[in-house]
Amino acid sequence: MTTPDAHINYKDAIDYWTSVPATVDGVLGGYGDETPLPNMDVHGSMHFVRKLKSRMIADPGAKYSCDIGAGIGRVTKNFLSKISDKVDLVEPVVPFVEQAHKELEPLKKEGKIGEIFQIGMQDWVPEENKYWLIWCQWCVGHLPDDQLVQFFERCKKGLQKNGTIVVKENNTVGEDDFDPVDSSVTRSDEKFQKLFKEAGLKMIATEKQKGLPEGLYPVRMYALKPITE
Repeated sequence: MTTPDAHINYKDAIDYWTSVPATVDGVLGGYGDETPLPNMDVHGSMHFVRKLKSRMIADPGAKYSCDIGAGIGRVTKNFLSKISDKVDLVEPVVPFVEQAHKELEPLKKEGKIGEIFQIGMQDWVPEENKYWLIWCQWCVGHLPDDQLVQFFERCKKGLQKNGTIVVKENNTVGEDDFDPVDSSVTRSDEKFQKLFKEAGLKMIATEKQKGLPEGLYPVRMYALKPITE
């Protein structure tokens, strides 16, 4: 039997996102700044990371983060830049990358933005031992299960000694669900936890995002660290 993730097609996904306006409303599927979603999302992320403060201690000036599937830089601009010394971004969609450069210009002048890599997650290889935090939000559904495990394994090598990976994604309640519109899979909580283990990651915290509009999938955050023997 074909699994939902077998239907993922990178070209279809890129074509879809390239056709979407490079705006907050566009990247959030119609839930832009006139809805509660962007603010609630940022508040939820901030609250989650604050609770992990004692587990995410870094040397002064060493809080280097990476925003995976960064879109137009919304998460970097409103959240990661506020908790990090510097942020890199990974985003394959050309119009989004172009808009991110514009959106983040003031932060660039402050020295808060590092590299903006125009590349897909499946091809991105992080510099070893670079990142305090690798933040993956609403993007890992574009990778099939086996490639997602490989991605997490590469991310582990990109972490500093006490680094953390956070995955913030929609959850299905039952089986994984393939969406042909943007060629992505929504996974269950159980599936995520299985893939984290396969990648050699332990979950140190998880929390459901509160306050999102009705009718959306539940959203869950996972904080992960490499399993050390």
